[in-house]
Amino acid sequence: MAKGKIDPIKLVRKSSNSKKFDKLDFEELNIKKDDFSIDDLKNNKKNESKFLKLKSVLDSVSSCQISDASNLVSGRSGVISGLKAMNRNKVYGRIVTAKTNCDDWGTSVLAMNAAEEGDVLFIYCYGKPASVWGELASTSSKESGIAGTILYGYSRDMDAIIDLDYPVYALDFLPNAGKPLGLGQINIDIEIDNQIIRPGDFIFGDESGVVLVPQELFVDIIMETIKIKIKENNIVNQLKSGKTLAQIVGFDE
Repeated sequence: MAKGKIDPIKLVRKSSNSKKFDKLDFEELNIKKDDFSIDDLKNNKKNESKFLKLKSVLDSVSSCQISDASNLVSGRSGVISGLKAMNRNKVYGRIVTAKTNCDDWGTSVLAMNAAEEGDVLFIYCYGKPASVWGELASTSSKESGIAGTILYGYSRDMDAIIDLDYPVYALDFLPNAGKPLGLGQINIDIEIDNQIIRPGDFIFGDESGVVLVPQELFVDIIMETIKIKIKENNIVNQLKSGKTLAQIVGFDE
């Protein structure tokens, strides 16, 4: 490796417990469009270098930057409105979808069984509000290697979830729950606000919100996200050197 270049494998292994790679130099990382695909979100012996390089990028960017990139690539923000982080854990990965009535938390269990390590559960709920997710489901999913859960519905057990190292996103939280009926559907297309959410699509959530990236646009949007991150890093450096934001954007002539 050339002198001064970043080794993403060493970087990720050294910082494996970190939620953010603040010192990652995106320009030196030098990622090209052919360097990765959406399949590299899951690690195996053949793609470890690609997986770790991609992970180092995704750990360092935000939902805001991905949404801006999505707008530039597709003209759509990708934002799924109303979803909020139930704790301070970032989440990203390919999604396993589920659709069920709010009185049926059993479908959440079926979704867990359908997920593989690194997947994100996206559970859409309808009907009279009740929680389909809580401490036990979060603990089970975490132990199974699932990356996180996003509920277009309600969670509970906030006293436990808020401190749990497992990402949970929801519209809100409620104490009441339904029953383990298991009558919902798994891995189907879901439509929310004219946006189609499909199994295998990429999803990214942090404290600013949740953004969906269609799997076909994953590489293009992540490449644009990297450009945005580099541009914003340069602006921050200019601000720290004494320039004002008005000067940088051309409002102060």
